[in-house]
Amino acid sequence: MAAIDRILVVGGGIGGLCMATTLDRQGFAPELVERSPAWPAVGAGIALHANGVRVLRGLGLGEAIDRATAVLPRWTFLDQRGEPLCETDLEALWGEVGPCLGITRVRLQEILLDGAAAVPHRLGVAVTALRQEGGRVEVGFGDGSRSDYDLVVGADGIYSTVRRLAVSPAEPDYAGTMAWRSVVPSRPPGVDGLMVLMGEGCFFGLVPVGDGQTYGFAGLDSERFDDPPAGRLERFRARFAGFGGPVPAYLEALERDRQLHAGPIEWVDLDCWHQGRVVLVGDAAHAAPPHMGEGGSMAMEDAVVLAEELRAAPTVEAALDRYERRRRPRADWVQEQSRIAAKAWVLPPEVRNAALRGRGDQMLCERYQPLIAAL
Repeated sequence: MAAIDRILVVGGGIGGLCMATTLDRQGFAPELVERSPAWPAVGAGIALHANGVRVLRGLGLGEAIDRATAVLPRWTFLDQRGEPLCETDLEALWGEVGPCLGITRVRLQEILLDGAAAVPHRLGVAVTALRQEGGRVEVGFGDGSRSDYDLVVGADGIYSTVRRLAVSPAEPDYAGTMAWRSVVPSRPPGVDGLMVLMGEGCFFGLVPVGDGQTYGFAGLDSERFDDPPAGRLERFRARFAGFGGPVPAYLEALERDRQLHAGPIEWVDLDCWHQGRVVLVGDAAHAAPPHMGEGGSMAMEDAVVLAEELRAAPTVEAALDRYERRRRPRADWVQEQSRIAAKAWVLPPEVRNAALRGRGDQMLCERYQPLIAAL
């Protein structure tokens, strides 16, 4: 076990809370800081694939997750009118790994917070400086305080401050798609699994989540642009008015501009995930387009593997090298496949739809097959 007295986890999202919980349960003494004054729950909802559910159950959070989610037995692609193109049986795909589940970000955050209850934390505290010397990391905070740590874990997302200060100046790359996410408190008829309707240069996804709610996500192949909150709902309805199936009922169920989260889809590609005693996990290290729905699960897996290596390796440096060697192939696969999917989803409809009819189920199964094996 590496000799570590103090570990700072930066970021209170999925990756940060899983990191803090896993470290605590492995016998370390983590602390967590989050720059926002309230716990972040950005993105409206999330489809948790079985490899992520496996991690949550390993952390002892399975019962709470099961109570707060809807099971996703299948993934269906449909054309813009709502006619099926292909369907994948997710229960058959993942087998004994577990189910795929839909949950709101708010409920997932609450469950992860319960799991990390024993970890000291501070909200509204940003990291402003990192300096490494003599096997220690001196951290400067936005409130003017400073403190020394044996290890700093950057779990602060795609716009990571930790990455910029200590690992890489790389900025996220735009994936060519603008996205909208929301949750409505109802379930449109026909939404009984994960479904994505494919339009011309656009798509609209629907996911059952807990308590009879539905998570919706939509994307538009476009140059990057700003979509301010005022009038956002009216513009959103107009952009996706041509969709059939359950989409009109979902659009009708939206009531306020603020229900819609809007922004660009981006990704991050780094040569290295750590520098000295500063290491990145989740989107800070390897953000990918969300077309596989694996961002949260990848962050959870990172947390487990990093904690395992810190426990097993003789030094911090060896642990960080082993962590990246173990995680790199899996994260690279998800990044590559997510970027391929992002481009394929906005191909001309006649090309894309024909490919989905012919071998859509096979392509999806091949995409997730490498993730079935345990970490």
